[in-house]
Amino acid sequence: LILQNIADEYPEITELTSIGQSVQGRELWIMNISDNPGINEIEPEFKYVANMHGDEVIGRELCLNLIEWLCENYYIDPRATNLINNVDIFIMPSMNPDGFEMGSRYNANGVDLNRDFPDQFEDPSNTTNGRQPETVAVMEWGWEHNFVLSANMHGGALVANYPFDGPYSGNYSASPDDNMFIHLATTYSINHSEMYESNSFSNGITNGSQWYAIFGGMQDWNYIWEKDFDITLEQSDEKWPNSSELQQFWEDN
Repeated sequence: LILQNIADEYPEITELTSIGQSVQGRELWIMNISDNPGINEIEPEFKYVANMHGDEVIGRELCLNLIEWLCENYYIDPRATNLINNVDIFIMPSMNPDGFEMGSRYNANGVDLNRDFPDQFEDPSNTTNGRQPETVAVMEWGWEHNFVLSANMHGGALVANYPFDGPYSGNYSASPDDNMFIHLATTYSINHSEMYESNSFSNGITNGSQWYAIFGGMQDWNYIWEKDFDITLEQSDEKWPNSSELQQFWEDN
């Protein structure tokens, strides 16, 4: 309803679409924000995905806030105007709406969606066979676009995490673009009010594998298979904070 209201109010710069349905039939909504929404222009394509773990909700709220901020400030704030005019922006507030409704990390089939993508170390081919409907929808969405930069929003820590996410926990696993990923993660961290100064991670960033290894993660899939520079934003030690804290999270991020 919130997304539909925004799309109705700003039809010239938004296009609201569903890329599929969850296990329980909830729509997987995407908001495209651009000066020519729905048209494939020669502009970089960017995406944010949030709430792939259903019980990590801050990113879901921040995405809604960001959509509102961009639309309300078009031709008012130079930064918002520049972004909308020169970047094809796609925002997915909830990849796991069933998990959100259940207050669960997992989807309605009990699967962790951040372990359900083709894995660079284990999967020989980039296929949707045997994957969850939410994963299939995001993969097919990615194939329809040429995303060059993206991030997915999580909770449970305060750090910007970058590839590779495997294969061995505790061992730094550098990608060929390691310096670029360090730059991207640090850019987010240093502009956050607390992340860069966090005592848990040096400069508020971490290589995924050095932190802990995962297999079938979306971050590595985006980079390896889709040539999309993707990082993971862990936005708070709290996964499900009180609503009174949301304004501070917005200001932090």
